[in-house]
Amino acid sequence: MTDDKGQEQGAGRVLYGCMGLGGGWGGEPYGPADLDAAQAAVEAALDSGITAFDHADIYRHGTSEAVFGEVLARTPGLRERITLQTKCGIRLADGTLPGRYDLRAGSIRQRVEESLTRLRTDVIDVLLLHRPDPLADPDEIAAALTDLHRQGLVRHFGVSNMAAPQIAALQARLEVPLVANQLEMSLHRRDWVEAGVLLNTAQATANGFPFGTLEHCREHGIRLQAWGALAQGRFTGRQRTQAEHATAALVASLAGQKGTTPETVLLWWLMRHPAGIAPVVGTTRPERIRACRDAAVREPELTHEEWYELWVSARGVPLP
Repeated sequence: MTDDKGQEQGAGRVLYGCMGLGGGWGGEPYGPADLDAAQAAVEAALDSGITAFDHADIYRHGTSEAVFGEVLARTPGLRERITLQTKCGIRLADGTLPGRYDLRAGSIRQRVEESLTRLRTDVIDVLLLHRPDPLADPDEIAAALTDLHRQGLVRHFGVSNMAAPQIAALQARLEVPLVANQLEMSLHRRDWVEAGVLLNTAQATANGFPFGTLEHCREHGIRLQAWGALAQGRFTGRQRTQAEHATAALVASLAGQKGTTPETVLLWWLMRHPAGIAPVVGTTRPERIRACRDAAVREPELTHEEWYELWVSARGVPLP
């Protein structure tokens, strides 16, 4: 495994999101059935050409990482074939303490060491800071990340759910480049793309997405990763609104024309954007993971007009 793997992951085509692995959210240990399900999901991802796996220390209170670590242990040679990404910075509610964010240096190091233990590996390819901590000192964060990098515990760093000024402030203090920014992006969650066209309209103030974030990431070689990329099934069987029903029909029609699956069309819509978006696929169903294979191995085959058809259909109203 070379030191380039983290950079490749930042520029990877599709990632598998491991949040659904490891049993329930109550902190209970995972069982044999959970391990078998994790193994099946990992194998489906690998069969689909996906070799980057996205974690976070809080997923299933750590059991997502732990069950994945056991899959690695029972599959010799797998660690060398994949990229491991995890996140830290969110603390779940605990007793009388509320859910909170914590990017203090000591907390970052502790969470990384715990993730390394659960994942049964000696290095994390990419570490993302999960959410901004308003009380965090950027100099302290940078110093902690620099130490982890120099000690060989983390190869590359990125962020999640951060805007351009936050990224720039951290990067100004870091010697190593930030390689990724993970945001919720899908044909359903479209504020990231609409922010660029709603300027000078009444809808602009209601959008809320920090304009300039996509542009900043593109200019500085920071790969955008899209969590929630399949839109929780809203266009592949869980339609709720008239616009979603119409869009699901359009997605299915395009999939038939192009000899692929509706899931791939949804991912292609993200990947067709020139920002170079890498979708994170989070389903635990092997058949649905495999339905994303063409997104991992084929270039997006949506025309300019088809991309806009999908966008306008999902909006339910014309563009301004």
